[in-house]
Amino acid sequence: MSPSTAAIIVGPILAVDATVSRAIHTAAKPFLPPFLLLLLEISADFRFSFPVSLSLLLSPPLRSFLIPFLLGLLLDLILIALVKLIFRRARPAYNHPSMSAAVSADHYSFPSGHASRVFFVAASVHFFSAAAEATMVDPSYSFLDGWIRDNHDGDVKPEVVVVVWIWATVTAFSRILLGRHYVLDVAAGACFGIVEALFALRFLRFELFGR
Repeated sequence: MSPSTAAIIVGPILAVDATVSRAIHTAAKPFLPPFLLLLLEISADFRFSFPVSLSLLLSPPLRSFLIPFLLGLLLDLILIALVKLIFRRARPAYNHPSMSAAVSADHYSFPSGHASRVFFVAASVHFFSAAAEATMVDPSYSFLDGWIRDNHDGDVKPEVVVVVWIWATVTAFSRILLGRHYVLDVAAGACFGIVEALFALRFLRFELFGR
């Protein structure tokens, strides 16, 4: 497909995406507290989520999950940055100028790094729970086990999985409400995150620490 043909096909799609995204942002802006949206933004920021996840390695019962999880977070950071640099889609014109760009790739909009990250987290928790792998040590090793895991079968508690999915969905959608991204950016980021979770839990399971 020639560049001109691709532009003819993709151009109208991006135009509709921009129109719908701006309509959602404009309609929701008067009703949503900016503080809440910014709090969601911070909760999914790599500079916050990665150090917190790294600190949980001190809890032995979580290590079998956290090793592929942390490697997946790094994979997500690199992959999303590369895709952003390839497509170089500008962020919405109404994106607030106070948004800081940690690296040059952050200047670009497609795909949403926050959406990929939160859906990676949610999908990882979901897949880990569904796998029902009793790979953690005795629950007495950590107080976290009492509210994260179901002590009867070793799975993550269903309510925890639901809460994580709700957080991921709301956070991803907040990227549109804040004017940081377009709808397609968020949808693509969500797809990237789920695929990365499948890859991480299937191919990045290394036992780097003793139990």
